[in-house]
Amino acid sequence: MWLLITIVVFFASRWLCKQFKSPFMNPLLISLGVLIPILTYFKIPFETYYSDNTWINYLLQPAVVALAFPLYEQLPQIRANWRIIMLACGVGSVMSMLSASMIAVYMQADLSLIASLLGKSVTTPIAMEVSSHLGGEPAIAAILVLIVGLFGAIMAYPIYNVLNITHPIARGLTMGTVSHALGTATCAEKDPQDAAFSSLALVVCGVITSILAPSFFSLALWISA
Repeated sequence: MWLLITIVVFFASRWLCKQFKSPFMNPLLISLGVLIPILTYFKIPFETYYSDNTWINYLLQPAVVALAFPLYEQLPQIRANWRIIMLACGVGSVMSMLSASMIAVYMQADLSLIASLLGKSVTTPIAMEVSSHLGGEPAIAAILVLIVGLFGAIMAYPIYNVLNITHPIARGLTMGTVSHALGTATCAEKDPQDAAFSSLALVVCGVITSILAPSFFSLALWISA
């Protein structure tokens, strides 16, 4: 039953978003706003809801693989701009981890929360694995990834318009670096070139974060000691 309800709510949200053009009309955001009150009202455990929607989770992997198609289409541009791409992804990943960990240390956050924060700007499986490896809470990491992804999906293009950022490399790399898969999905709806560079940034930043996160966690431990 919950599988059917989820599908109906999502497609109804997509239809609603097409009728009202607004950055805040995001299908995922609307779906969450509908499903969470329903599940809370009927006191449905998360385990029950999750088990009813298991096959949707199986679709996540082919969905991520499908993001490689626009990447393949833009290979000539990627080869020509690989230095900019690596620099942008490297700086973006480092600043994301550095800012999150330093703010958390300044606010005297628990070490498990700091560990969970370090992967907030990469896709959910990587963030959860990084958090688990560092002693954090994978569930918290997943929630943070969702929040960051939704923020980017909703606010990125309005910010681009205000700042007159039109180049697909700039828009795609920033979106993929900060808002991972959710941002990339938004790019795919706007421009295939944006989606290609966002997909690339998603992968590169995931690798960089996986490698450097332990070092930033050690830095946070040293500063908070």
